[in-house]
Amino acid sequence: MGGIEKLPATSGRLTRRVRAVRLGLASVSVSTALLLSGCSAGDVGALKRLGLPEAASDRAEGVHTLWVNTWIAAGLVGVFVWGLIIWAVVRYRKRTDNDQVPPQNRYNLPMEVLYTLAPFVIIGVLFYYTIAIQNQVLAKTPDPAHTINVTGQKWSWTFNYKEADNPAVGTDVYEVGTIVKTPDLYLPVGETVHFNLGSPDVIHSFWVPAFAFKLDVIPGRANNFEMTPTKEGVFAGKCTEFCGTYHSAMLFNVHVVSPEEYAAYLKGLAAKGQTGELQARLPQPEGGER
Repeated sequence: MGGIEKLPATSGRLTRRVRAVRLGLASVSVSTALLLSGCSAGDVGALKRLGLPEAASDRAEGVHTLWVNTWIAAGLVGVFVWGLIIWAVVRYRKRTDNDQVPPQNRYNLPMEVLYTLAPFVIIGVLFYYTIAIQNQVLAKTPDPAHTINVTGQKWSWTFNYKEADNPAVGTDVYEVGTIVKTPDLYLPVGETVHFNLGSPDVIHSFWVPAFAFKLDVIPGRANNFEMTPTKEGVFAGKCTEFCGTYHSAMLFNVHVVSPEEYAAYLKGLAAKGQTGELQARLPQPEGGER
């Protein structure tokens, strides 16, 4: 049998490793396909948005784009770093047929330059797009269709609708919540709303996840923003600043409706006697002060 050349043992081990890697990749592919096949269209959409709720305002699209692209960039960096680690482990692993230690270098100039410059490039790109999206989100129009003064008090919300100049309503009205009554905020779809945020007591934070926007409500400071609802429906709103004992009660519901329904709701508030602007603080329950 002298004409048959015996293959080295390392070749057999390498073949088995390649087969194991292929089998692992095939298993991952099959598992992913089965997982996605059991998802609804809504689940697939949520995966594409990486968990963000479906956009319901004109400011949300830019925030969603920044969020998704940031994760894509982070994933690419992670894959690149993991690839380098795996390459180094495989390329410079100790071999059974050779006990020689790989060459030891005090430094690797190209690698050090890469690891020094790459973070600055990544941070610079993310900073640029963050500022661009921030300017887009905080942009204001000279003449918004509606103005709503939002007051965050311990521990609920007051919404003052400044509609005295609106012929469809004709007066300013308000809606106020309490610890036991979650208030409703009504907005007209497709019309720009200017929000003025204020607080008479502690710091709160006004957040509607579907609008992809959050802004602090700070005593003595006038914060404001504008947005246009783009989708009808009922959306959850909440305070995201731990503001005290009854922080969990700082909830509100946002109803995005047609302009006609919006005007009808405000007229209903006027019919209840909730006219003018409510500025006084509500009485707090015993033990409610922090």
